[in-house]
Amino acid sequence: MASVTEKEVLLEVPESIEETVIETADDLRAFLDRVQADGNPWCAVDTEADSMHSYETKLCLIQFVSGRRLAVIDPLAIPAQELEPLLDLIDSAEVVWMHGADYDMAMFRKTFGRIPETVWDTQTAARLLGVEQFGLANLIEAEYGIKLSKQSQKADWGRRPLPEKMLNYAFNDVRYILPMAARYVEKLKEVGRMEWFVESCANGREVVETREERPSEDAWRITGWGKLERKGLSFLRALWQWRDRECQKLDRPAFKLISNQELVRLSEGLQNGERVDPPRYLRPPIARRLIKAISEARNIPESDYPKKNRRGNGLRLQIDEDELQRLRDHRNRVARELGIDGTLISPRAVLEKLAATNVSDEEKEMLLLNWQRELMTSGR
Repeated sequence: MASVTEKEVLLEVPESIEETVIETADDLRAFLDRVQADGNPWCAVDTEADSMHSYETKLCLIQFVSGRRLAVIDPLAIPAQELEPLLDLIDSAEVVWMHGADYDMAMFRKTFGRIPETVWDTQTAARLLGVEQFGLANLIEAEYGIKLSKQSQKADWGRRPLPEKMLNYAFNDVRYILPMAARYVEKLKEVGRMEWFVESCANGREVVETREERPSEDAWRITGWGKLERKGLSFLRALWQWRDRECQKLDRPAFKLISNQELVRLSEGLQNGERVDPPRYLRPPIARRLIKAISEARNIPESDYPKKNRRGNGLRLQIDEDELQRLRDHRNRVARELGIDGTLISPRAVLEKLAATNVSDEEKEMLLLNWQRELMTSGR
């Protein structure tokens, strides 16, 4: 377990804090020198990306805080190799705090091919303490009585220069994390859940680090594809490929051109032989290319239709419904006693596997973390 050096962990938000916007490698090196000289054991990191505004998601900002030093770092302005010292400094911290860490760790892995060594998540801490509204803004308001604006949450972080309100939002995303984290650590220790927290965070990091990327040839299998027949799947694949080409040209995220639900609806209509017209909101040249894509898809031979049996992996569960109910009742009782959400102890998918008669004991043993297994077997 990472240690905590008492004198360096702030329980309150510092009254004076150095705020820096860093857009050059020289400024970054100077900032990192100051941070290293301070010797604080913890840091906090957040990221902003442009997934809502461009075809391919890219990292647009890194927010970093350590002690009384807070920086918004621009990875669009600083070459990737010049960011390596920042990544090394983050790795050298005893603990790197994030909030809702899965997304930020995934951005680090996608952008840099690495994830900080020890990541602790304030969202996980709050949930293990029984907090029901665990969004960062909710937690800051609960802990400090400060209501932060969410106005820039879905803003275009790839734009430059960034307006002042977006910079303020970026600074505030990490300003409160370290003192709030210190409070959470104290509370977790008081209620005897610190080991649960550390194990949960380590598992969260491992999940991101080992997560398999979806094969590109299956990217068109969007939510809802399972209800289509093979002919409908052929149309869906053609429509998805048409949308992908258009979005690349426009540098626009897919949902801003036409939604997944609409693609599935169009494919279902085509499968059933219905007349399908392009949505009226599409610009005429794009609509014409959609009509062409549909026409070409009509000529695809049945032998080239996608296979239907690609959904899910592994064997169909044979669930003992009585055992599932017993497990659910036990989990819910324990969760009520602890004052936490039952899904933290065991989500529904795990309960179903635990209750399945065709899942081996060895596999069941791997489904739960140590602390979850103890709670699920206690008093049974």
